[in-house]
Amino acid sequence: MEIKKDDYRVCYDQPTATIYCQGSLRLSGMNEYAPIVELLNNVAEQEPPVITLNLTDLEFLNSSGISLISKFVIQVRQKQTINMIVKGSNNIPWQKKSLKNLQRLMPSLILEWE
Repeated sequence: MEIKKDDYRVCYDQPTATIYCQGSLRLSGMNEYAPIVELLNNVAEQEPPVITLNLTDLEFLNSSGISLISKFVIQVRQKQTINMIVKGSNNIPWQKKSLKNLQRLMPSLILEWE
């Protein structure tokens, strides 16, 4: 599964259950995020034991995108059968501020920094 546009790429590697988000996600509103929501929902429905969300190459994420990721984390938490790892980059300022909040939504979530 892959969504590729000029300024971003979101793809899912099924063997490793890793979702990669790269580039700059500046979509306006949840309607434009619908294909990404569908991809995330498909991953959650497969219920792998661990989902890794790799954001290390995601330079920018607007408030709609942060809301999307927050909703996905809540969805995974509600399944109660899936663990989650979020990989972030120490070199991208928004990630340090925003990714810590995901642990409030899912206390068992593991944050890894590169």
